Amino acid sequence: MTADASHGATVPQASGCRDDASPFALGLLLRRAHWHAMAVMTEALRPLGIELRHFSVLLVLVDHGPTVQRDLSTATGLDKAGIMRVVDDLERKGLAARKSVPGDRRARAVEISPQGLDLFHAAHVAAEPLAERLVAGLGVGEPELLTDLLTRLLQPADSQA
Repeated sequence: MTADASHGATVPQASGCRDDASPFALGLLLRRAHWHAMAVMTEALRPLGIELRHFSVLLVLVDHGPTVQRDLSTATGLDKAGIMRVVDDLERKGLAARKSVPGDRRARAVEISPQGLDLFHAAHVAAEPLAERLVAGLGVGEPELLTDLLTRLLQPADSQA
C-alpha cells in the first residue's frame, strides 16, 4: 500500500532535526537518546565485568527482592531465553542464585547475593561521573525536568498494563 501525496500535501520526513514535524520524530529522538545513554552506562559497567542486561536484572532484584524468572523477563524486556542466559551469567559470577519457591516445585526465584549487592552499589559509584557527563548539556533543573517528562510520558502505558 502506498501513501497518496497527490493532493499537494507535503509529507513530513523523519530527519531527527529539532523542528522535525514527522509523527516519528519523537520516537526517533527517544531511540537515539536511549542508544547514547546505553553507551555511556555500558562504559561505566565494563570495568565491573557486567553488561547493562545484567545490571537491569540486579536492579529488579534490589527493588523487588527474590523474583521468578518469568517476572524478571517482564520487568527487563528480555525474552525467556535471554533472561535464562543473564541469570546463568549472574550465578556463574556469584552475583545471584536461583532458589526454590515454596508451594511451586517448578518455579525458581532469583535472589541477589551479597556480592551482587556490593557490585550493584559499585556500579552506581562508577556511573555517577558518566551520568553527569550524559546531562552536561542541560541547564539547571533540566535533568530533573527531563526525568519528570519521561516518567509522565510512560504513565499511560503503565496504567494500561
